[in-house]
Amino acid sequence: MSGPDRFCDRLSRTRRIRRGATLTLVFASVLATGAATGSWSEVAGQDRKSPPPSTRSVVSSSDAASDTADEAADAAAEAMADGKSGKKAAQDAVSRSGDRWGSVYSPGEYQEFEQALDGAYTGVGLWARRAADGRIEVSRVQRGGPADRAGIREGDQLVSIDGKRVAGLPVTEVVSLLRGDRAGTPVELGLRRATRAWSETLHRARLSTDSVTVTQLAGGAVLIKVEAFTKGTGERVRAAVREAPKGAGILLDLRGNSGGLVSEAVTAASGLVDGGLVATYDVRGQQKALHAERGGDTSRPVVALVDGGTMSAAELLTGALQDRGRAVVVGSRTFGKGAVQMPSRLPDGSVAETTVGHYRTPSGRAVDGRGITPDLEVQDGAETRAETVLTGLGPPS
Repeated sequence: MSGPDRFCDRLSRTRRIRRGATLTLVFASVLATGAATGSWSEVAGQDRKSPPPSTRSVVSSSDAASDTADEAADAAAEAMADGKSGKKAAQDAVSRSGDRWGSVYSPGEYQEFEQALDGAYTGVGLWARRAADGRIEVSRVQRGGPADRAGIREGDQLVSIDGKRVAGLPVTEVVSLLRGDRAGTPVELGLRRATRAWSETLHRARLSTDSVTVTQLAGGAVLIKVEAFTKGTGERVRAAVREAPKGAGILLDLRGNSGGLVSEAVTAASGLVDGGLVATYDVRGQQKALHAERGGDTSRPVVALVDGGTMSAAELLTGALQDRGRAVVVGSRTFGKGAVQMPSRLPDGSVAETTVGHYRTPSGRAVDGRGITPDLEVQDGAETRAETVLTGLGPPS
């Protein structure tokens, strides 16, 4: 996706014109640096023999019907007529609807979001998640970024941004507070670590995401760490599998992976299975399926490492490998995000993303609100245990 032309045409008064709307499977917490939610489904009318779904999809207006999105558009139009913020009114409408994953972005926020899916963003180099009690926590820090240089660590609590308290806010709103129009702009973070509370002023930077890191382990296995499913990630995973030494096992580390493009997760699955089903999803009651390409490596043993930060597209990949007996899953229960969402342009140019369905693993398991339970649940020393499991696995039968 790359800009307003991927969305419906301008609205006529309070109603959106759904013509040309883009259907998205949005799976994620959002990278609080401005990196990513989201994933995009198959192109309508695409032949099943063609490659896995692209990052875009065009659907008819009947498929895209969403009462919540209509209410958000109506609220935005009415607020604008009264001289008020259309975006705030739309966000209030989405919140009232009970759509737990629904979000409203300003045009600039959504453009940054799209750029993040291309593997680049302007931010401070940290990822965030919302805990069960509403606290916002740092889930990962990008090496060499502004947050890393300031000594911010995974697990630190993010208390405020530029003086605004963030507890209880949607992660998407936290993202919008952290982002800026350009690199070099300051942002003040209020932080807490155990009994220590402090403030840190960071300057945003233009950062790139190295989504895949490959390491040869001492025991001969290959560790493939996938940070997020941004553009090109799937093919990099496939290449890492192809280039691994003959007979080497694969340790696929999806911990802290907050999602991204589902098409990239499907491509990654194509490196480890010989075609077949990766996931199914429904859109307003219509069932659709995602399939891997044929020709993947099915001879190597595989262990997938997951944790509570494994979300959305990463959960889709984990569920596929687990259901198909292609990987032993080690770690802790995953986050549980599997909502099918559609973005719609609102009268003021902002974008509402509202839930229209959910996806399931190949065996029919629902992920949203449940997560994926590992075959071997481990809290501490998960990577060491995973390596031990991998050494005991022979080639798949």
